[in-house]
Amino acid sequence: MINQPAIELKQVTKLYSTQPLSGVESISLTIQQGTITVIAGASGSGKSTLIKLISGLMSPDSGEVYYQGKHVAGPSEKLIPGHDAMKTVAQDFNLNIYAKVYDNIAGLLSNTDLKGKQRKTFEVMEFLKIDHLAQKRAVDLSGGEQQRVAIARAIITGPEVLLLDEPFSQVDAMFKNELRADIRRMATYLGITVILVSHDPLDGLSLADNMVIIKDGKLIEEGNPFYLYDHPKKLYTATLLTNCNVLSKEDAATVGIFSEKDNIVIYPEWIVFNDRGLNFYIKECLFKGFYEELVLEYEGVVLRALSQSPGRYKKGHWIQAELTRFYDY
Repeated sequence: MINQPAIELKQVTKLYSTQPLSGVESISLTIQQGTITVIAGASGSGKSTLIKLISGLMSPDSGEVYYQGKHVAGPSEKLIPGHDAMKTVAQDFNLNIYAKVYDNIAGLLSNTDLKGKQRKTFEVMEFLKIDHLAQKRAVDLSGGEQQRVAIARAIITGPEVLLLDEPFSQVDAMFKNELRADIRRMATYLGITVILVSHDPLDGLSLADNMVIIKDGKLIEEGNPFYLYDHPKKLYTATLLTNCNVLSKEDAATVGIFSEKDNIVIYPEWIVFNDRGLNFYIKECLFKGFYEELVLEYEGVVLRALSQSPGRYKKGHWIQAELTRFYDY
């Protein structure tokens, strides 16, 4: 992988005149060439605004966006908005729903070389595993199939940067992993820089080389997903990326954790069942497949823990559990 900056944002701000204010504020960010960057945050945090600014579909109020060291022109500077080296796949896919899959994709290529056009179209369809759908209308496809067609349309012209706005929002859970794998293959084999917006932290944890956390229009944290998960600097990052327990310092003291800070975070996997811990009452046992989530209570303090042995523990019973690790904020 080439360690070369593809995109740079320097103190970029774009605010909308709404109450409360929305948009993004003072964002500085570097995205390396050939990597996958996932921008994560709650709905309305400014994620979609950010990718519009990156691609040149929107102009910042202040600050600069650069692609390979050159200024990215906004709509006021370019007749057809959008950087020529970048393609965006919007949430609505922007397909001709009554046209065939083949025509949706091939229509973006010129007719100067019809055989080359056909060959390239089928190469892209085969790469995304939709060649068997070539003669189907887009309207007759599932959400996941339509998403693949939209991505094929985006990459058929050979962009250097692919921006995906909530690409998994209309995809069944069963196909999410397949689509994540397809996006990873694109970045690896085609050398495309991928920027993906998602409200689901699992997309970033499983896919990203670099993860960017946005809250209320501000970049609050970024880094390797593994490191962000294991060492979040902000309470918001911990709650976004994990199904963690958040206790007040008073409740934390009740279960043996003492801190001067207001919020104490305990991941469910940091609660270990052994004979050295406190005696918790099991309020609920929630079967999750290969594991179980236990809802535990100790003197009014409720915690969620994980059991890798489904069926071993029963609702209404007692269990000893040790809190092995925590973060405080």
